[in-house]
Amino acid sequence: MDTAAQARLASAAARVTMLHVRARLRLPDFDLSVDFAAADEIVVLFGPSGAGKTMTLRAVAGLERPDDGEIRLDDRVLFSRRPRAWVPPRDRRCGFVFQDAALFPHLDVSRNVLFGARVEEREARERLDALLDRFRIAHLARRFPAELSGGEAQRVALARALMSDPKVLLLDEPFSSLDADARRAAQDEVLDAHRAWRIPFLFVTHDRVEAERMGDRILFLDAGRQTGETRLRPPADG
Repeated sequence: MDTAAQARLASAAARVTMLHVRARLRLPDFDLSVDFAAADEIVVLFGPSGAGKTMTLRAVAGLERPDDGEIRLDDRVLFSRRPRAWVPPRDRRCGFVFQDAALFPHLDVSRNVLFGARVEEREARERLDALLDRFRIAHLARRFPAELSGGEAQRVALARALMSDPKVLLLDEPFSSLDADARRAAQDEVLDAHRAWRIPFLFVTHDRVEAERMGDRILFLDAGRQTGETRLRPPADG
């Protein structure tokens, strides 16, 4: 990838983004209460199934509406109960990598990645070429999801999520279906992407080894509550 393309892709590296999440969601059989902040770091949400990890991501993305609290991205309020505020998902600048990649089966790799574009066509094409190159999927550009391996599909999903130049990236157990070798390679892709973009990454897993490898900080969740926190690496300077 040429230097100019790298600079455009990693333009977020020059910005410091701060995500604040204080949210309460009440369901008939579940009650979630979280309160945390994330800067240009990977924050792992760790806990057993049913702990509220995915629901937390969905609240940040705007796919769930909390009953109380406030969610802010820098100075922009995405959700607030008092005073009332609500930004729809498409306007939140949140990239989302789902557990099953969630690629569109009728679109080839290029069109799947372009689906995340928020810019004019010429710039979108430049970003597409740079992302396909960065994630080593240029040779797959005309293939469809059914023709991809699990690791390839997740690289496409990661490229699509970053195509929109998000201010936060949400990853919901993205590697749970991969074998050990593909999983480690995919982890390396995410770590490398974070070094380039330097925006908050919220990463969900229930694998302790993966949590410790990926996270700068781990938030422990159980039954809808934060039960502890561990910092694995010091905050980045600046």
